[in-house]
Formats: sequence, structure tokens, C-alpha cells
Amino acid sequence: MCPPDFFGIEYEINPWMNRQRQADHGLAIEQWRRLHETLTSLGATVSLLEPVPGLPDLVFTANAALIYQDQAILSRFRHPQRQGEEAHNESWLAAHRFHIQRLTDAMYFEGAGDALFCGDNLFAGYRIRSDARALQQVGKLLDVRVFPLELVDTYYYHLDTCFCPLSPTLAIYYPGAFDDYGQRVLKQYVKHLIPVEQQEAESFACNAVVVGRHVVTNTGCPRLHHQLCQAGYTPIETPLSEFVKSGGSAKCLTLRLDGEEAAGWRQLADAGQQQ
Repeated sequence: MCPPDFFGIEYEINPWMNRQRQADHGLAIEQWRRLHETLTSLGATVSLLEPVPGLPDLVFTANAALIYQDQAILSRFRHPQRQGEEAHNESWLAAHRFHIQRLTDAMYFEGAGDALFCGDNLFAGYRIRSDARALQQVGKLLDVRVFPLELVDTYYYHLDTCFCPLSPTLAIYYPGAFDDYGQRVLKQYVKHLIPVEQQEAESFACNAVVVGRHVVTNTGCPRLHHQLCQAGYTPIETPLSEFVKSGGSAKCLTLRLDGEEAAGWRQLADAGQQQ
């Protein structure tokens, strides 16, 4: 995570952002602190990236890279306003002993914001931020199967705003963010899907952090929380309204360094440690 010391809406690169509707900086700091405390109370160890003046979106660490075992495929941001983050992300990840991988310069790829493992498959969003051909290169670098999913609603510009794997066989998703083909792919290759209604999707219900059997979301997602309880999960809400103004929520504010709960490679690593 990255503290929101310099967070603010300094430009507009997604439909949520409006410089005339600024985030309350003091409230943003408090909301970030509460998210941090929630995650640590669930047993997560949180490492911090130092905030940098002039890079307000550095706080959204999910976009820094895609993590796979000890490898980090660095993001190459589409918008110039965020490209200054790349060097800071690379330095931090290299200092923490990740092997750095880079894509071809002509391709855009926005890390764990647009690439999420569910089991052994990597589901990857494209068109609005990441390039489709970049996703194929990611698959070759990691030797994993990639399912490119076209995002068709600009309000859901990253995959993690509309899709959240909970386990290798279960995910939540907002159908309206995908074309018909993408919806068919998800239904075919994810055993169990929990659909999120539009009103709760607009509260970033899908932009959740999964820690074991706990799912941390923004407020305003009661229907999803009921469904999560029925599926055997414990939902936890924490207000993140100031980050929603910039187009992000809980998942955007975190980058899982040891593998998401739903990632097949994490399951294998955990099984190996138990032997």
C-alpha cells in the first residue's frame, strides 16, 4: 500500500474523476488508515511504498505490476499523468527482490488492475487501459493461459473494478462491464459466479480485497454482502468514498505480493509449505 499523503484529483483520466469534485484530503487519509487497520487485523502484513509529490495516483498500488511467484511484470501506463509512477514501482519491487519483467515499449499494460488469476487461468481486461496484444505477451512470459476480456463500459476501465476472484472456482462480477463474449468466457471458465447489480457495482462492490474467507469492500453493498455470507465468506465494509471519486476502492489501494487467494500458483505454494 501507499499512504495518500499526496492523493487528490489533479487530472481527469476516467469518468469518475472531476477536478471540480475534489476528494476531502483529511477524510481520505482517515479512510486509508481504516482500510490499513482492517487488513492488518485480518492477519495481513502490509509493506508501504513511499508517496511522491506530483503522483496522486501512486496510492493505487494494484496498478504497479502483476505479481507471479517471484516475478513482477511492470505496468506501462496509458496516460502520461501516471507514467511517472513506473520508476518508483520498479525501484520498490526490485528492492524487495522481485525479478522485474518488462513488456514491449509500444504496449500498454496496467498490472493487477487489469490481470487477475482465478485458478490457473489469468483473466485480463483490455481496450480502455491495457492493450490486447500486451496480454498475450504476459501469457508467454509467465507460461499461463490468458483469457482477454474486452471492457465495454468506461466507468469500469480496469478489470478489478468489475471482476473479483474469491477462490479458484468462485468470483464476483458485474455483467454490464463485459460484452457478450466476455460474459460467456467467464461463465464457461469460472465454476461459480456471483453477479453484482449495477447500483452496487457503482459503489465498487467488485473492487474488493480478499483475505482468507474475509472480503473487504466499500460501503453500500448489502446485497453482495448477503450473497457472500451465503457462500461462506465474511464481508467487511469500510468507507472509501474519497477514493471512489478518483475511480478506485479497496482493491485498487492494494497489491498482493504473495498471490491472491484465488490464484492457482498460490494454492500450490501453500500446499508445498505444508508438506
